[in-house]
Amino acid sequence: MSRTDQPRLRLGIDVGGTNTDAVLMHGDEVVAWHKATTGRHITDAIVAAAGAVLQQGGVTAEQIFAVMLGTTQFTNAVTERRRLNPVAVLRLAAPATTAVPPMSDWPEALAAVVGRHHYLLKGGLEFDGRPISPLDEAEIAAAAKDISRLGLKAVAITSVFSPLDAAMEHRAEAILRRELPAETCTITLSHRIGRIGLLERENAAILNAALSGLAGDVLGAFTQAIDDLGLTAPLYISQNDGTLMTAAHAARYPVLTFASGPTNSMRGAAVLSGLDDALVVDIGGTTTDIGLLLEGFPREAAMTVDVGGVRTNFRMPDLLALGLGGGSLVRDGGGRIGPDSVGFELQQRALVFGGDSLTLSDMAVAAGNMTLGDRARVAHLDCVETALAQAAAMIETGLERVRPSAAHLPVILVGGGAPLLRGESIGGGRIVRPGHGQVANAIGASIAMVGGECDRIFSLDEISREDAVAAAKQAASAQATDAGADAASIRIVEMDEIPLSYMPGNATRLRVKAVGDLAGTSTGISTGTSR
Repeated sequence: MSRTDQPRLRLGIDVGGTNTDAVLMHGDEVVAWHKATTGRHITDAIVAAAGAVLQQGGVTAEQIFAVMLGTTQFTNAVTERRRLNPVAVLRLAAPATTAVPPMSDWPEALAAVVGRHHYLLKGGLEFDGRPISPLDEAEIAAAAKDISRLGLKAVAITSVFSPLDAAMEHRAEAILRRELPAETCTITLSHRIGRIGLLERENAAILNAALSGLAGDVLGAFTQAIDDLGLTAPLYISQNDGTLMTAAHAARYPVLTFASGPTNSMRGAAVLSGLDDALVVDIGGTTTDIGLLLEGFPREAAMTVDVGGVRTNFRMPDLLALGLGGGSLVRDGGGRIGPDSVGFELQQRALVFGGDSLTLSDMAVAAGNMTLGDRARVAHLDCVETALAQAAAMIETGLERVRPSAAHLPVILVGGGAPLLRGESIGGGRIVRPGHGQVANAIGASIAMVGGECDRIFSLDEISREDAVAAAKQAASAQATDAGADAASIRIVEMDEIPLSYMPGNATRLRVKAVGDLAGTSTGISTGTSR
């Protein structure tokens, strides 16, 4: 076979808290898959899992045209309050909004790590583009000098209604770049991350700035792992809306990876099952994530999303996370499960492996649902049925909370812990157990497309509805192109239009989502119905 005749393959990797999964894909066919324990050194797990599938598939590095990777590193950093930069926060809104300073509702422990370095400066816009107050460039320059004096290396800039017009944020950035050493300072502009709401968008920008140092280290480690495997294909990182971004884009906007793991599982579940509309239950080693698929993509959260105790408003899947997984500790004769878990130490601590911790995996092995370790070690357990029934009840309750209506949608069951749930139906919905469901997360990463979004308020007294819709679609498409999408393949997959009757000027809010294939590639895999 000549090099031009060789199949073009995609390598999908998902780094979870317990396992790192890798899958080799040709079109929608799974060529090889492997699970490796994540452990304390994530790059080692990536090399182990990816190296195994390359060996199983018997492929050469030249046959891999793209590597897609999902990670929980940045979510964990916020949750655990570690490896975060102190941040200088510039809000361009004075004299408005001064009653509620930045980070007012943050958990004190997280705010203490990030620091309360706030600068409330003149600027900002009304919804129709009129300035609240003119930008004061001398004021910004003075703030820059103070930031330099404090030795802060990360800055977050937020302006009221900047998604409508980002000129003030851009001008403030230019002044800071002039005053601060470029090689040591990273600047996050809020309009590039969050939606219209000021405080939630500001929070997202602050978190992104706080992660800027870790982002460089983590993305560098990922790149090194890919190099160690001898791969020359470009590396893409999963976003939390089920699409991809380039590694360089992820290094600038690490917050966009939040919740990408569960999103990958949902996208993988859609492809593996062939269902576009369904409930998805992803049972992992530590948690169970429950979400709703609509037209092949996870339903997005309509309200604010809590990340580590901080309210944000960037696009996130509407997920319910349960402290239930294969490594969850079982107590009270099976009547209480989790939320604590042995995590990646399952093979050292679970009873079936000779450990001293009673886990849900032990129950599944005793019941004959899973094949792990030595079943004889758990043959004496008398609380198996109670524990498995309790797990099923927890999942059923979660499904009722996520279900959009009384309609009984099918339930796609994926994840390494899927055998924990028995039966053919739950809560009135038929259970679908697709092949390769245990690595649905890595499959979802491998088939993800590149996306972009526009969320803006338009005054229809100044522009026609048709022109407003066209402008929003163009902005979403341009963002997808910037993130690495092939411009010719971009299409609009979602559009929400919300008339704002409480605002003057016949205002309407348009939110448009666009997706496209990776530049120079085509997955050939359905991504849901365009509309």
